[in-house]
Amino acid sequence: MSILRIAIADDHALFREGLKSLLNLQPDVTVVAEADKVDQILPLLAATPCDVLLLDLQMDRNALGQIAEYAEQVKVVVVTADEHLDDALTAISSGARAVVFKRFAVETLMDAVHAAAQDQVWMPPALQAQIAAELRTPGPVLTPREREIVRWVALGLRNAEVAQRLFISEQTVKTHLNNIFQKLAIRDRVELTLYAFRTRIIGVNEQV
Repeated sequence: MSILRIAIADDHALFREGLKSLLNLQPDVTVVAEADKVDQILPLLAATPCDVLLLDLQMDRNALGQIAEYAEQVKVVVVTADEHLDDALTAISSGARAVVFKRFAVETLMDAVHAAAQDQVWMPPALQAQIAAELRTPGPVLTPREREIVRWVALGLRNAEVAQRLFISEQTVKTHLNNIFQKLAIRDRVELTLYAFRTRIIGVNEQV
């Protein structure tokens, strides 16, 4: 049986100790490193090989923005007291493989860790219910062309690359995007990506 190596980044010492106690009860995981500041995480990952990083989303304002950097080296499981849908989806779209709510950590943490280690995406049932409820709420209807553009933009392509894929001009892509932003009442590509996840225009595992 292979042992999963876990690193914990959380600035609450008591909660961090609780996570360690929970993980130490498991036969297939071991805690190999800890950090209580965001700027310690990358040096920690460089110095200590590990498979999964448990990251407290509230430990620093920069934690969410740096998920992609961490995810280049390990599978990131976000552990958070914030149960807002947008933050959770932003974490997933930034590269996190799972989101665990702190109040349910004892019941759900190992499910999330094992899913992340297998390169799967895992979200709490409560979060899945929120997404399902939003999907049932009627919203603006995009044309097939607009949905195509949303898909490619949400997957990270620039306007010029979208134009090449769809055999249209870059100006046409810009015009479509302006119309889409107005129709959906959104401001930027991050919000557009969240919309694409919510409406299943793209899947959480989808890549270009």
